[in-house]
Amino acid sequence: MKIILIVLFLVCMPSMVLSDEADLRQIIERAYPDLQIKSIKKTEFDGLYEIYIGGQIIYTDEAFKFLIVEGRLVDPKTKVDLTSQRLEELSRVNFNALPFFDAIEDVRGNGKKKIVIFSDIDCPFCRKLEKETLMKLDDVTIYTFLYPLAIHPEAEMKSKQIWCAKDRASAWNDYMLKGTLPNNQGKCETPIMNISRLGKELGISSTPTIIFASGRRIEGVLSYEELIKHLD
Repeated sequence: MKIILIVLFLVCMPSMVLSDEADLRQIIERAYPDLQIKSIKKTEFDGLYEIYIGGQIIYTDEAFKFLIVEGRLVDPKTKVDLTSQRLEELSRVNFNALPFFDAIEDVRGNGKKKIVIFSDIDCPFCRKLEKETLMKLDDVTIYTFLYPLAIHPEAEMKSKQIWCAKDRASAWNDYMLKGTLPNNQGKCETPIMNISRLGKELGISSTPTIIFASGRRIEGVLSYEELIKHLD
């Protein structure tokens, strides 16, 4: 009889956990209807649940009695930052599923290594990345997704002009390195709205955001040496 009870408990346990997570999701959605919950997972620590909302992890209990925001969960034995570790896992991108036809393709050398950049044409950090890092790369294919942010009111129009140029890669490099825009009105059909939706789905909120073929992503400017390490 004991063996039967143990087996039944083990069979029922996963569904019990799923039920708890579903109940918690309903509680949170009632309290915060605008919050986009991507996943809920019970941690190995008593009664603590991980809520992934895209770009951020928050913590609570099964009854939503408290909320830990911008906190770090650290394993006291290993000193490992579990929050950062999980964020890296959860934010990985399916690289091969990205719509490369919506990106500016810049093939250099044999183009063997591949990298994606979500970039705002008027972002000073994007320009720094282009000048100090990307222009040194060879044997790489760079896919640039035009991602104008609201804080740069002219960026969307400039992005349209770049996309409407005959040679998009050259037009992009000319503007980022020299400040020269192509001579057109930017009135062709562009993928900018599609890219905006994609960026929101991926939780991209700042530029530049770099995505490697492994699916790992990093925000901000990387040095040439750092970038090469990740490409390799």
